[in-house]
Amino acid sequence: MTDQNDKILYEGQYLRLINRKGWEFAERINCAGVVFILAVTNDDKIVLCEQYRVPVGNSVIEIPAGLVSDTEATLGETFEDAAKRELLEETGYQAEKMTLIMEGPAAVGSSSAMIHFYRAERLEKVASGGGDETENIIVHEVALQDIDSQLRKWQMQRKYIEPKIFTALYFLSSKIFGSR
Repeated sequence: MTDQNDKILYEGQYLRLINRKGWEFAERINCAGVVFILAVTNDDKIVLCEQYRVPVGNSVIEIPAGLVSDTEATLGETFEDAAKRELLEETGYQAEKMTLIMEGPAAVGSSSAMIHFYRAERLEKVASGGGDETENIIVHEVALQDIDSQLRKWQMQRKYIEPKIFTALYFLSSKIFGSR
């Protein structure tokens, strides 16, 4: 959120570049926040998404994620509702329950964005997924016992691995956040 003393260097449709006391950073202006979803199927497969990301010019393997209240149709939605909507839209999985694991800053040196990690529980595949009309998402279901080798395989294929996957895997194994 901008401060009255901020200098707005640029404002586009989705981002604002701000200078606050000599520190430049980006701020999202079209949404209430960002959700990331840790989804594991009943047969112990982690649900991941792959899509081409323009800023890095490459395919990226990610956990399901999305924006909160980013369209007229979703204005006022809760973070939990956004997590459910994004999971269904991107992967075709419907979650009976979403549990907030944690929230925190995404990139503290360059962005004011706060992210919210949710654990999707009691999943049911009800659609094909793939994202909305602006996305072309490939859904991957990887057995947790095979995740290390699969991530290495994707790296060998020169696909980028979004680091939040490793955060999600930590959450799965951590007693702090409730292991599976």
